[in-house]
Amino acid sequence: MKQHRLKRLYGVLFIVFCSALAFVLVYFAIRDNVNLFYSPSDLFENPPQGSNAIRAGGLVEIGSLKRSTDSLEIEFIITDLKKSIPVNYTGILPDLFKENAGVVATGYFDKSKMSLEAYQILAKHDENYVPKEVKKALEK
Repeated sequence: MKQHRLKRLYGVLFIVFCSALAFVLVYFAIRDNVNLFYSPSDLFENPPQGSNAIRAGGLVEIGSLKRSTDSLEIEFIITDLKKSIPVNYTGILPDLFKENAGVVATGYFDKSKMSLEAYQILAKHDENYVPKEVKKALEK
């Protein structure tokens, strides 16, 4: 093999090796930080394996919100109108959190209790939001 082709081959192999190494390093760096999203039906049909944090989303079931009187502990049920899972959370809820509204809870799923121990709650606003200025203009 000629010298210039051998150098080109070494260069290509070096680039392939470095790219593979970079891919493996990025994969291992983000592997533990990925939060998968589940609906309550998904959690019943195929519960997550291991003890990784997950995100569960759906509607807060009407009449399911229970607040503790002496602490910040809150219990409620998330439903996707097919299945429901209970959620336990300790902390301050977002302002948009209410019954029959969308919510995403991040936490750890307990397969034995079929419940979610949440450490973060995100309330979703409806998609019908219109700024005040636009609403006034439409009313005129």
